[in-house]
This record gives sequence, C-alpha cells and structure tokens, in this order.
Amino acid sequence: QVQLVESGGGLVQAGGSLRLSCSASGRTFSRYAMGWFRQAPMKEREFVAAISWNSGITKYADSMKGRFTIFRDNAKNTVYLQMNSLKPEDTAVYYCAANDYLRTMSASYDYWGQGTQVTVSS
Repeated sequence: QVQLVESGGGLVQAGGSLRLSCSASGRTFSRYAMGWFRQAPMKEREFVAAISWNSGITKYADSMKGRFTIFRDNAKNTVYLQMNSLKPEDTAVYYCAANDYLRTMSASYDYWGQGTQVTVSS
C-alpha cells in the first residue's frame, strides 16, 4: 500500500509555470506506475500524464503534450508534473495516483492523493 500527498498547486497567470509534486510513503513506491489526473468543476476527471516504474515509458494527454512533463525520482519517493505555458482551461484540482501498471484510465488506479488546486488566471 502507498499513501500519496500532492503539493505545489497555486494561482498563476496564463503563460506561467508550476511544478507539482506527489510524495509517496512506503518502501514500494518504485514498483508503481504513477499518473496525474485533473478534475475541473462540473467536469469528469481526466487523464493528464503517466510514467512507468522505471521512467522508461511516459504518456500524455494530447492537450498536454509539449507543455507538461512528468518525471519521477524513486530515491525520493516522488513524482513530479512540470507544467509550462499554462492556460486558463488548465484550472482544476490535480491528483496523483499509483497503480501496478501504466494506464490512462482513472478507474485503473488503486491509490490516490487528496489533490492540489491549480488556478490559471487570464
């Protein structure tokens, strides 16, 4: 089992950048694929990015390609989401999640953090 805690959210102007962090407790972090998802008000939770246990594979939602980068440091039990060129439509609560296998569907993930709010002003 793993517990996840996100941080790094906040208010940023359009065109700005933020780096989200997701810290995991437990000694088995390195075995999990990790994903980032987001949920805006009145919308369903959507896939943002995912990374395999050894960083060998990364996947991104089309609208995030070229702007967002997911990476991890297994020695620090942390996965990151670097977000550049932010747009107002990126405003959402961002969640990290862990799973045995890299997936893009939220229903596939077993463990979730509490989320961190990202607000992009125009």
